[in-house]
Order: sequence, then C-alpha cells, then structure tokens
Amino acid sequence: MTLTAATPGIDDSDLVRRLAALEDENARLRRELEASLSMTSSLREANEHLVLAAVNAQTSRDDAEETNRRQNEFLAMLAHELRNPLVPISVSAGLLERSPAAEGSLLRLTNVIQRQVDHMARLLDDLLDAARLSSGKITLAIEPLRLAEILDHAAETVAPRVRERGQQLVVGATGAALVVDGDRVRLTQVFTNLLNNASKYTQDGGRIEVAVDGAGDIAVTIADNGSGMSVDTIENAFDLFTQGPRSLARSEGGLGVGLNVVRNLVSMHGGSVSAASPGLGLGSTFTVRLPRSGAVAPADAAPAAALATAAARRILIVDDNTDAADVLRMLLELEGHQVEIAGDGHAGLALAMEGRFDAIVCDIGLPGLDGFELVARLRAAAPAVRPLAIALSGYGQPQDRERALSAGFDRYLVKPVAPALLIEALAGTVPAR
Repeated sequence: MTLTAATPGIDDSDLVRRLAALEDENARLRRELEASLSMTSSLREANEHLVLAAVNAQTSRDDAEETNRRQNEFLAMLAHELRNPLVPISVSAGLLERSPAAEGSLLRLTNVIQRQVDHMARLLDDLLDAARLSSGKITLAIEPLRLAEILDHAAETVAPRVRERGQQLVVGATGAALVVDGDRVRLTQVFTNLLNNASKYTQDGGRIEVAVDGAGDIAVTIADNGSGMSVDTIENAFDLFTQGPRSLARSEGGLGVGLNVVRNLVSMHGGSVSAASPGLGLGSTFTVRLPRSGAVAPADAAPAAALATAAARRILIVDDNTDAADVLRMLLELEGHQVEIAGDGHAGLALAMEGRFDAIVCDIGLPGLDGFELVARLRAAAPAVRPLAIALSGYGQPQDRERALSAGFDRYLVKPVAPALLIEALAGTVPAR
C-alpha cells in the first residue's frame, strides 16, 4: 500500500510542499540559533573588552595619581633644597647692609643680592603653587577685603623692581568702598604676579598703570607700554610654561607659570582674567574681574607697630647647613645675643634639654632627628623648660605650618626669612597658639 493511499486527502505534491516548508523552517531556526550564538559570543567578547578597559582605566588613574603625588613631593623637596642656600645668601646680604662700610657701591650690591634672593623665592612659590593648583590642594581663607589695600600691598611688593628699572608705576583711585570676598594672601599674589609680569615685559623707563572700574562687578586693569603680544601669544598667555618672546638685550627669565597661577586663583574667587594687546611693541593690558562683595567695608587696618628690640637672649641654632648657621649666629650676635649651634637633631635636643636657652631657632629637615620630633620631645620631656621655639624651614605649605605648631613650635618662618622678621620674632613673647 502506498503512503498516498494510506493518507486520504494528501497527494504527493502536497506532502512535498509540507516537507519543504518544514526544511525551510528548520533552516530558519538554525540560522537564528547560529546568529544568537554568534551574538552571545560577541556580547561575551565585548563584555570582556569592557572589563579590561575598566581595569586599564583604573590602573591609568592610579598611575596618574601616583605620578601627580610624586611630582608634588618632588616639587616640595626641590623648593626646600633650593631655599636652603638662599638663607646664608640673604642673611649675608643683611649683614653687609648693616656694616659701617655699607655705602655707595657696596650698599647697592647688597640691595641687588637681596632683590635677587626675593625673586628666586617668588619663582619657587609660583612653581609650587602651579603644582598645588593642578592637584586641587590650595584652599582659600575667604573674608571681606578692601581692594585698595590689596592693590597697595602688591604695588609695595614690586616697587623695588620698578625703581631698579626706572619705570613709573601709577595706581589710580581704587575707591575705599570697593570690597571683595577673597583670600588676602592669594589676591595679593594675583596682582603682584601681574605687576611683575608688566615690569618684566616693559622696557627700562616704561610706564605701568593700574585702574579700577567699580561699576557692577569690579574690574582691575594693569596696562603697560612694553613689548606687547601677538595674537598667538594672547591666546596662550595663561597656559602653563608659556612665555612671550623676550629680546636678547633684556632677558628677564622666569618659569612661565605666574600667569597660569593668576588664572587659577582668580577662577577660585569666582572671577576671570583676560589679556589684550594692539600688537608687538604696543604694550599689553590684563584685566581681572571679581564679584563685588555684599559686605560692608572692613575697618581700616591698624598701623603697623615699630619693630621691637629684643633684649639679649641665649639662643640655640639647630641647623645642619653650616653656612646658614654661621651667618645666623653672626646676625644674632650683632644684635647682642649669645648664640650656640648644634649641627643635628640629637645634639640640638641634648643642648635644649639643659634649659640654658631662652629661644631655639630650629631647621626642620635635620639628620637623625627632624625639627618636629626635636621640639615635641623637648616639650614632652621637660614641660618646665619652655624656650621660645622658632621653626625655620624650606617647606611652606599650610600643613607644614600646622604640623610645626602642633609639635610645639611657637613661630613658623619659611626660608629665606628676612633678617628683620627673624629679629622681630625673637623680640616677641611666646604668641597665643
């Protein structure tokens, strides 16, 4: 019996069509399954790539953070090491200035030495600030400030440089009522950097003008008649390590970080800074815009008191830099003090524990026992023996100062310290801490 005869109503052609349809359906399902398997494989591969990319990205972030941390540590150590030799240079200049023979050319030379030491210290500050700003490690102490006081302080800071080059600095009326909310030190740094920059790129005998517009937000413009800027220079003026062209006849040096620091600090105050120039040889103008404060103008600062004259004291200097220690001793003995020197932390602690000294001037980076530990051990072991403790360090970050005060220091001075500031610190009583 044939299949057709056993299955009534279905002929051979119909059966063939049904079988063909089943084969087509089977082929379709097989293709879909293969596609699904292929997609699953692709998804698995893509997922593996994503996981690997995430791991690589995290590794890159960790590496970048570690590199940034090491860079900041290196810059801090670099600043410390470069500040150390500035101390004997600065103090030696101060000693020469006090010499009875300090007149005429000798006095001019000592002034040159001191100005260049100050310039080197500012370069180190800018370099460190650029690194700290890039890593978000600078915080602001905000308070209402008279803009006039900030500009006056900045002008006083650059005045020796301006006089040296025979330039004219004109600060227009600033308006005593103009108040900004800002960090006194950082805003002074902003305008000091801009004035230094104007002096750098202005010829000897040139003119620098400071003007203030208090309509709406406060705008401070610093204009010079110096070398000017090209369009390309203006566009990159605030980039890190960027400098404008300087003539071979007057190379002022610099690191190309000052304007970058300015831009970042102004931005942290909610403001902006811009540069403009009509062209090369036609001068430049920098404009800082800051929000006006809603606070009333703070009271005028009290006039500075005259420097106190220290009574003769017994002073211990602890410093492993022989030159620095020797010139400090010469300076302090010239002031009538009795001075002894210890060249390392352990020797300094042993002498301090004897209780013979009224004051200790102590370096921080000492061999064997650092300054923090020296003073902490002294305060803990002999609380009745409390000499005035002055830290003298190349580390200038806020956390360094806080650590020193926590260890038991009474004052924290950053190298290169001005001789007058050290003498003033020694003249005072132990301040409230």
